[in-house]
Amino acid sequence: MTESDRSAARLAAVAGLLADPTRAAICLALVDGRAWTGGELARYAGVAPSTASEHISRLVAGGLLAEERQGRHRYVRVADSRAAQLVEDLAAFAGPPAQPATTLRARSVSDALARGRTCYDHLAGRLGIAITDALTTRGLLVQDTGFALTDAGLAWFAAQGIPLTPSRPGRRPLARPCLDWTERRAHLSGIAGAALCTHAFDSGWCERFGSRRAVKVTPRGVEALRETLGIDPALLSA
Repeated sequence: MTESDRSAARLAAVAGLLADPTRAAICLALVDGRAWTGGELARYAGVAPSTASEHISRLVAGGLLAEERQGRHRYVRVADSRAAQLVEDLAAFAGPPAQPATTLRARSVSDALARGRTCYDHLAGRLGIAITDALTTRGLLVQDTGFALTDAGLAWFAAQGIPLTPSRPGRRPLARPCLDWTERRAHLSGIAGAALCTHAFDSGWCERFGSRRAVKVTPRGVEALRETLGIDPALLSA
């Protein structure tokens, strides 16, 4: 077997993991960056716990998910930032659902996720795009060839007390674009995106609500983002 054949086989194996709707739903749920139990994932995907367990085991074996055990409990999370990026990129490529949400609850969840959400460990949706645009407009981030923080950008992060150190070991870039599946534009990810997201939660700028991935900006966050990045408050509630 040639190296090309082996690469093709590995690609087919990864694609096969996400070809099942239940496994795809589990991966999308876990892109919020937190650990879920098997029972939570079963309820989210609308399948029996035994069925969810089988799918989770395949995803763990395939390297997309990782297990953490605490006593008798098993928690599952996305394996790493590369796996999360793969799932988010495929979701962006697939685009929005062909049929719009038909119930008020489903529509509310969809609107909340489009307005602001976590994408693994960074901010996405219109909130993530607004922050990325503001960083770029103020010369803190350049997008000419990929994403890169400028010297002014590094100084801005330091001035906000946001350390640009990776939370997990690896070769993760300082800044990188992540295609937003609702806005169809790139938002900031990488070490800088993760650090900014952590700071936003720790500082009370943002909080989670409703759907596990949905994020809303608090009044304190509206003021902070206006003062530090010049973001129009109207963009944060649209």
